[in-house]
Amino acid sequence: MLGKLVVVGGICEVAAFINPSSSVENSPHFEQSRRKAAAAASGVMGIDLVVGGKNKKTKRTAPKSNDIYLKLIVKLYRFLVRRTGSRFNAVVLKRLFMSRVNKAPLSLSRLIAHMKGKEDKIAVLVGNVTDDIRVHEVPALKVTALRFTETARARIEKAGGECLTFDQLALRAPLGQNTVLLRGSRKNREAVRHFGPAPGVPHSHTKPYVRAKGRKFERARGKRNSKGFRV
Repeated sequence: MLGKLVVVGGICEVAAFINPSSSVENSPHFEQSRRKAAAAASGVMGIDLVVGGKNKKTKRTAPKSNDIYLKLIVKLYRFLVRRTGSRFNAVVLKRLFMSRVNKAPLSLSRLIAHMKGKEDKIAVLVGNVTDDIRVHEVPALKVTALRFTETARARIEKAGGECLTFDQLALRAPLGQNTVLLRGSRKNREAVRHFGPAPGVPHSHTKPYVRAKGRKFERARGKRNSKGFRV
C-alpha cells in the first residue's frame, strides 16, 4: 500500500492508494480517523460515542431478589403485560421489581379503612399484610398480597375472607377488573424521621441521632423554652 501527503486547508491528510481488494476503508478505525479529521476541519470538537450514546437507563427491569416464587410471578405478569396491554398488570409488574423499602407493608386497620364500601372487590397489595391488634372487627375481604403474617391471615379467613396469591389473582382477574390497587406508606420508617434540615436549626423537626436519652444528652438550648428557645 502506497501513500502520499496531501495538504488541504492547512490540514495534513494521508491519501492512501489502496488496493481495491483491501478492506482498510471499511475498517472502523479508518472511519473514526476520517470523522475526526472532518470535525477538526470544521472547527467542531467532540467525542466519538458508541451506538446508544450516554443514555444509561437506571430503572429496574427485573427484581434483584433470588426468590424463585417471585421470579415465577414476574414471568407470569410479563406475559400478561405483553399479551393484554392492561395498565393494571403493568403497574403490578413494576412494583414486583421494587426494593423491599419501596414495597412497604400495609396493616389490617389501613386495609379495612381503604376497602370500606368496596367489600365486593379484591384488594391488591404488592407487599406484606400485617396484623393490627387495635382492630376488633374484621369484615370479609378478598386480599391479594405477596405475604401475610400468620395472625393477619387467620383473622381474614376467620371473618369469611380470602387470602389470595398473585397467580390466583391472574386467573380471577387477568385484566385487573374489579380490583383495588393499594400500597403502604413508604415514609413510616424510623430512618425517614432523621431526614430533613439539621436538628437544631429553626423550624426543623428532624429527629437527631442521640446516643442516649438521658438528662445530659441534647436536652438544653434549642430543645426547651426555658433554655433560650425551642425548635
